[in-house]
Amino acid sequence: MHSLEFRLPDLGEGLTEAEIVRWLVAVGDLVAVDQPVVEVETAKAVVEVPCPYGGVVTARFGEEGTELPVGSPLLTVAVRQPVEDAGAAGDAGTARGDARTARTGTARGARDTGRPAHPPAEEEGSGNVLVGYGTAAAPARRRRVRAPGQVVGRTPETIPSGPVPGDSTEGRTGTAAADAPGPVPVISPLVRKLARDHDIDLRELAGSGPDGLIMRADVEGALRAAERTRAASAAPAATEPPPAVPGAPAVGAGPRAEATGTRIPLRGVRGAVAEKMARSRREIPDATCWVDADATELLNARAAMNAASGPKVSVLALLARICTAALARYPELNARVDTEAREIVRLDGVHLGFAAQTERGLVVPVVRDAAGRDAEWLSTEFGRLTESARAGTLTPAQLTGGTFTLNNYGVFGVDGSTPIINHPEAAMLGVGRISPKPWVHQGELAVRHVVQLSLTFDHRVCDGGTAGGFLRYVADCVEQPAVLLRTL
Repeated sequence: MHSLEFRLPDLGEGLTEAEIVRWLVAVGDLVAVDQPVVEVETAKAVVEVPCPYGGVVTARFGEEGTELPVGSPLLTVAVRQPVEDAGAAGDAGTARGDARTARTGTARGARDTGRPAHPPAEEEGSGNVLVGYGTAAAPARRRRVRAPGQVVGRTPETIPSGPVPGDSTEGRTGTAAADAPGPVPVISPLVRKLARDHDIDLRELAGSGPDGLIMRADVEGALRAAERTRAASAAPAATEPPPAVPGAPAVGAGPRAEATGTRIPLRGVRGAVAEKMARSRREIPDATCWVDADATELLNARAAMNAASGPKVSVLALLARICTAALARYPELNARVDTEAREIVRLDGVHLGFAAQTERGLVVPVVRDAAGRDAEWLSTEFGRLTESARAGTLTPAQLTGGTFTLNNYGVFGVDGSTPIINHPEAAMLGVGRISPKPWVHQGELAVRHVVQLSLTFDHRVCDGGTAGGFLRYVADCVEQPAVLLRTL
């Protein structure tokens, strides 16, 4: 038997880290090839990660709630030693064994530790795990320079914490990683962009991740330190201290009291939502316009549809159908801005996102190719994706690629809001609750079902006239659903 290490694979869609939600196996369990071993939460969804090896679990890395970067060890599995390799290990006098010993000097020692220096080519595995991670051959490891006392990797469940045996860091300096030539140890493109936007030199940072990997927290810490330095240099010179008050503590006599309260880590879905909203506010010059509309006829039309045979139609599906028709008239809002090329990109297809509140936070599933779909199809698709969102089984592909978002916050009992654009899209339509209100109908005061519609748009892609035209068309379709017949 020898051990193979299974690392957190690339989960696709640019994701660089994941949080362990629940272990599905324990140390000592027997696992089969491609058996799910751990449930992890990324910034997109909760997924089960299958193990490409079959054998006995000998160690797990990371407790539930731990966040790991892609490439970090997840677990080790003891697999059966192939017959050919075992024979070579037992016959030290053969030319093959002598050649291997002459080349490495430690081949037998490496095998005795349970981890062969060169895993046999015939080792069985599943070949692929999720995205971009294979098991056909072990990846070459590159030695990285680490700061003194830094432990590489994470401590497995079966090994006590402490320095890694044989890992000598004597004589190294804390800035060796910054002085060494070659690429900076950063995986996440978001971390690189954050540093670039704030003129942070990544080579001056000591990474807190495995192998000196620079994490987002390291860049944010450097930003806070720079801010404190600027604040200190801008502070006015000290003046004469005020006279002491009897019984009052002396100024500067003790450390400043920290604010008390519960700290909640911004990670997983919540962290992704926070980052996306902050980025939207930073990068998009948004504006909002709104209008009240009489939705009485829309509700009547829906009641007539549902009275007939066939699948039930939701109000959200009708609003989505109206949105796709409006985007066909005003394609400027089905776009995004390429800041690098300084170009507006008008998109061909309409991939409609809709906001869904779950126990894990707000997610935005995407209905692919929504343009031209009828209300029955849209209603079925909304229901399917909503159930997956609540169950936490949405895939990253189902949460990305949207071109326009519909946000029905009226389900929370509120009338209006100013939506934040789902970056990098160009617009979002917000829908408030539909409630009975006094309304002038056909020249007389009447009680009608009124809804407030809000459109937040990127002012770079269009002017207020285009946004107002889009919103007015949506309102007209809500008030008179027959208007849609022109585009059916």
